[in-house]
Amino acid sequence: MVEPAPATTTRAAILLVDDDMENLGILGSLLNQDYDIYIAPSGERALQIAASVPKPDLILLDVMMPGMDGYEVLARLRGNPATSDIPVIFVTGLDAIEDEERGLEYGAMDYIAKPYRPPIILARVKTQLELKRARDWLRSQNTYLEAEIARRMQDILIIQDVTINALAELAETRDQETGHHIHRTQAYVRILALSLREHPRFSGFLTDSAIELLAKSAPLHDIGKVGIPDHILFKADKLTAEEWAIMKTHPRLGADAIKRALINADRSVDFLNMAMDIAQCHHEKWDGTGYLEGLKGDEIPIPGRLMALADVFDALISRRVYKEPLPFDQARAIIVGERGRHFDPDIVDVFLGGFDEFVRVARKYGANGASHE
Repeated sequence: MVEPAPATTTRAAILLVDDDMENLGILGSLLNQDYDIYIAPSGERALQIAASVPKPDLILLDVMMPGMDGYEVLARLRGNPATSDIPVIFVTGLDAIEDEERGLEYGAMDYIAKPYRPPIILARVKTQLELKRARDWLRSQNTYLEAEIARRMQDILIIQDVTINALAELAETRDQETGHHIHRTQAYVRILALSLREHPRFSGFLTDSAIELLAKSAPLHDIGKVGIPDHILFKADKLTAEEWAIMKTHPRLGADAIKRALINADRSVDFLNMAMDIAQCHHEKWDGTGYLEGLKGDEIPIPGRLMALADVFDALISRRVYKEPLPFDQARAIIVGERGRHFDPDIVDVFLGGFDEFVRVARKYGANGASHE
């Protein structure tokens, strides 16, 4: 019988805890042919050994010991994360049903009454060790599966992001003058959402996960431009009334494309639902004069309201065939002038509070290469 050695062993290790050396000798002689045996003559020493490395695979614990009894030892074992999963069999001369019930309530896996009967002890030890091996194997498998699921989920998210950006870049190639428009508007939307997440009108919607979905979905706001004919989309002159009517269909084209993707997926996909709201509603206006549906006020989904301001601000500071980019201060003044008309007043207010961040984003992505000093 030995105390724990620092080296690991292929055999199961059993800790015997008893203040009676004779009992330790009997149990040790019975078990040491098949197992590595550690001994502890007191509860305090048992706790030290149980927390050492390597840990015992099973503990045979006497109940009636001076000082710290078996019940207290077991309670401390269970209270320590390093030892909480070690199975314990109570070994005691107490044979009342109440004593057995108490031991099991404290978390013992089994209960062996003295005097010792070797076949029973060997059978119960073998059973508990087999159960522990099974639990350890399941824990190892669960850990592996959780890691594998996390890895695959990360792969899916990366593929999802790449696909979204590829689609958004495709839409941007249909409107070559916008430069890094999708990157800037994505950042603007995130700034607005983060500023509004504690606002009583928005906090119920703008959770951390919703903000991430917003940022993920924002690049798809103009995906419908893929369906606009070249002679309209690339026209250098002012659009005719008929051409403008066709141009205004791009929110519907985008929303319908995303809706078809949802139907094909045969399930609800949160970021696509949000992307559909953004694509369809980012040209709606707070006062109801926008398009497609002429929605008004809170009828406009929050993602659409956020994108509306982000989209207009970026259009104002960007070069177009029909205009030069506006200075930042002038663009800010126009946004403020549309407070309560084009834009939700509370969104304009947080825009003003985060204006410097908008400017940093615009400069980072070049705002079409124009200078806005």
